Amino acid sequence: MSISPLQKARYEYRPKLPLILQSDIANVAVKYGKETQSVSDQEKIRAMFPNTYGMKEISFVNAPSSAEKKTLTVGVILSGGQAPGGHNVITGLYDALKKADRNNVLLGFKGGPSGLLDDKYVEFTDDFINEYRNTGGFDIIGSGRTKLETVEQFRVVRQVAARHNLNAIVIIGGDDSNTNAAVLAEYFAAEKTGIQVIGCPKTIDGDLKNDVIETSFGFDTACKTYSELIGNIERDANSAKKYWHFIKVMGRSASHIALECALECQPNITLVGEEVEAKKQSLSDIVNYIADVVTARSERGLNYGVAIVPEGLIEFIPEVKVLISELNDLLAKEEAAYSRLADFDAQFEFITGKLSGASAAVFRSLPADIQKQLLMDRDPHGNVQVSRIETEKLLISMTAAVLKERKEKGLFKGSFSGLNHFFGYEGRCAFPSNFDADYCYSLGYNAFLLIANGLTGYMSVVTGLSKGPAAWQAGGIPITKMMNIEHRHGQDKPVIRKALVELDGKPFKYFESQRKTWEVETCYTFPGAIQYYGPAEVCDITTRTLALEQE
Repeated sequence: MSISPLQKARYEYRPKLPLILQSDIANVAVKYGKETQSVSDQEKIRAMFPNTYGMKEISFVNAPSSAEKKTLTVGVILSGGQAPGGHNVITGLYDALKKADRNNVLLGFKGGPSGLLDDKYVEFTDDFINEYRNTGGFDIIGSGRTKLETVEQFRVVRQVAARHNLNAIVIIGGDDSNTNAAVLAEYFAAEKTGIQVIGCPKTIDGDLKNDVIETSFGFDTACKTYSELIGNIERDANSAKKYWHFIKVMGRSASHIALECALECQPNITLVGEEVEAKKQSLSDIVNYIADVVTARSERGLNYGVAIVPEGLIEFIPEVKVLISELNDLLAKEEAAYSRLADFDAQFEFITGKLSGASAAVFRSLPADIQKQLLMDRDPHGNVQVSRIETEKLLISMTAAVLKERKEKGLFKGSFSGLNHFFGYEGRCAFPSNFDADYCYSLGYNAFLLIANGLTGYMSVVTGLSKGPAAWQAGGIPITKMMNIEHRHGQDKPVIRKALVELDGKPFKYFESQRKTWEVETCYTFPGAIQYYGPAEVCDITTRTLALEQE
């Protein structure tokens, strides 16, 4: 098989581990912290998780281990969208298992949770694993978005686990995937199967974090990848001096990626969905703000610029957020009747006839393309697929209309030519940065320790991430600690609460302090490509977000 020079070099990279994970397992013990409770809806969550609620946070320390020594068979799945570093979670888990006992077995179930249901798997070997070390993507076993939520599914997973004598299952995924992990752990505990379930925090969106989980893996690499591309476009804009580039970046519901890319590249405009919601800004407010910045730059002779738009922006605009919520419920409840409608005209009449008056008016005010995108098939969790809504095109069109009106009134004398971009899939399977390669390997290695110590319903956690890997600390947090109740598919469901951009947090406050200058001046910075070899201050740096949060 032909491989690139970088592939070959990355195969040989040896991820850096925290000192605690470099110790022999016999010298690593569990230190228990305080009991936990869910972030909200405590009584409801407790009732749903009677066997795994309220467990203590744990950390690993150097002391004689009390872990039972036995040969283990562990299953692992990749769940949800891809994120750089997933392969290293698996290689870290594999190496830790084999270091403890060469007879330990790691099975990778193919295609995500459905692999567990269909019993499609591969047994990892040294040769197999070595071809995926430090590489991007999830192609080692594939991923999927099947939800594990019914008793029937849990019974099938239990049968598959029994067939292979599994001691534990590791689920590598985001908030919904780790919600599945918590529910499965509860089922196994209630049934007294002895099968453990451990989660690992994955998502490029950066919204799976809290006071213990400092960042989800993949966020670092994805943001560096997008920032390189944004920097390239900034250089082009500053060279051609005739286009306004509107760049939508992934992030689903949170604006962490947009904010991080802004901190890295200093574009003229960055919209933050959480701020839009907090200030109750309408779509008209947002468009007029963009037009104001375009006008201010044109008065300086700068008829060009760069704007970053978060993927989930449209869900934060108050009137559109209400509309989407109504649409999600309506399409869930009326799925059968809606599926029989022949064309968009019939769908339009059906939808507008059942929405509230205010939401129907908002829906009618949107361009037909956006209306159709809002009615596309929902994702497996019942949510609108915001990545398919071309918000950046909508903003260009509406901004052009406002500027045309201003020009007719003599209020705008410049020019406006908008170009749209969407950076998403480009960053999900990139070669992981050194940070993500080290972090993910540590998460997988740490997951083994959680299993070895008999823990279940825990998330693998590595902290102190703004320092060098040697100083990182390892431990675990009960997944139920992160949960609350959300309304999905017309029902109340326990889910891990998404961590949105905190408007009083240091990253946003720094951005806010610089925003006015970046709007009218050309302050672009150019991060360049991810560097893997060279000085640590270039190759091993983490995100600006994490640096500001932990400074």
